[in-house]
Amino acid sequence: MRESVGRGDRRRRWLADRWLRGGAALLAGALPALAFPEPSLWWPAYGALVPWLLLVRVAETGRRAALDGWLGGAGFMLAMHHWLLPSLHVFLFVLAALLGLLWAPWGWLVRRLLGGVPGPGRVAAALVLVPSGWLLVELVRSWEYLGGPWGLLGASQWQVAPALRVASVGGVWLLSLLIVAVNTALAALIAVPAPRTAAVAVTGVAVCGATVGSVWLWAPVPERAGTMRVAVVQPGVNPPYQQRFDRGAELTRGLAGRDLDLVVWGESSVGHDLVTRPDLQRRLAGLSREVGAELLVNVDARRSDRPGIFKSSVLVGPAGATGQRYDKMRLVPFGEYVPFRSLLGWATSVGKAANEDRRRGEAPTVMTLPGGLRLGPLVCFESAFPDMSRRLARDGAQLLIAQSATSTFQDSWAPEQHASLAALRSAETWRPMVHATLTGQSAVFGPRGEPVGERLGTDRSAAAVYTVPLARGSSPYLRFGDWPVHGALIAVGVFCAAEGARALRRRPRP
Repeated sequence: MRESVGRGDRRRRWLADRWLRGGAALLAGALPALAFPEPSLWWPAYGALVPWLLLVRVAETGRRAALDGWLGGAGFMLAMHHWLLPSLHVFLFVLAALLGLLWAPWGWLVRRLLGGVPGPGRVAAALVLVPSGWLLVELVRSWEYLGGPWGLLGASQWQVAPALRVASVGGVWLLSLLIVAVNTALAALIAVPAPRTAAVAVTGVAVCGATVGSVWLWAPVPERAGTMRVAVVQPGVNPPYQQRFDRGAELTRGLAGRDLDLVVWGESSVGHDLVTRPDLQRRLAGLSREVGAELLVNVDARRSDRPGIFKSSVLVGPAGATGQRYDKMRLVPFGEYVPFRSLLGWATSVGKAANEDRRRGEAPTVMTLPGGLRLGPLVCFESAFPDMSRRLARDGAQLLIAQSATSTFQDSWAPEQHASLAALRSAETWRPMVHATLTGQSAVFGPRGEPVGERLGTDRSAAAVYTVPLARGSSPYLRFGDWPVHGALIAVGVFCAAEGARALRRRPRP
């Protein structure tokens, strides 16, 4: 009897320990979210992964390490997307659990390299492979059908000038790589303070610091090429389309005489197709004549010439629509379409998922103003994708524009975090970027990712004029692309091949 009770007590303690460990993994995975807006505590990013790494490395088995990686990834996803809870309800937890699975192999990798008492060789390998593994997780989850690249770790450094210079060399990917490398080195220092191992970890931190310093001192910078005058119109919270349009028109009319090159309205600022509503097109054309500049509006409506609803950036001049139009290509999962609707359509009954799928555009578009200036429009979610802004810059865009609307999440972390992405895209491409929203936050960034003028917060209904610096030349990232990702793929591929060869050598011969 006593033996049976003892076994029961041990099992309860074992289960309690596992639940406690699982909760610790969830919390540890959520910590990096504090480095992003709104908290914007960018500096903890360089140590926020350490608790998670230390937890995973002491897992009893590789399977447990993979579970800790999964739970930590789910915690990270929940923390980064918690503002979606009012819209997705319980489905958010399902999505976080599914996406968290991407970190399961990473958890196994951490234990394989840092578990036990690693020597200098294993720590040196960890400084390369743990960041590389993290980068591959970010790459996979950046696929638009898995939610896109919201919350890439490198994006937490959007307001740090040296980090933005690094982004111009290797994009947000290089920033993520360096941040995880520093976290890995700190975890190794804490876990294995042996002199030789500590020396390798300190060297890793020094290499990361030297990389940033070298880029800051010697990386090329954009050459200034004049300025342009851009106005952003932010009508504020006016849910009905007609009120939103009328307020936008009122604010635009007040810009007359300001010597403008362009006026930008936010996403879904026009709720009807301009072909079927010539009265709206005439009003916009009249506004263009009054202010002496083209208007870039955003139409969220059923098309007259094609089936379905499109979100489109439309350039309107004094004579009406100019014929230059961009249809949004990458849609927000559940917000603008439901992936695998036949299987996941039930999400519409538990949250605010789209009842009808929006249609996708076919190609990016570079628009040209009468003076010859070239614009690269993006719509909302698309500003999170480094490849889209890079493509527009390579196609000749001199100014990047993101038209956005986050009014559904007005009082959450989403508006500020979304605006911060424009700084990364500017720094990566050496092209200034205008982030124009319906309800805030609207912001403008120069070719190095530096802020230009005042932000329009979520409490503002206003129009603001910005003198936007232009630049010429191609950043290293613009020329060479996602080379950190390619390096990570090679590093992990070599490691997997080596592990496979080692397993074959250990297999007993018949």
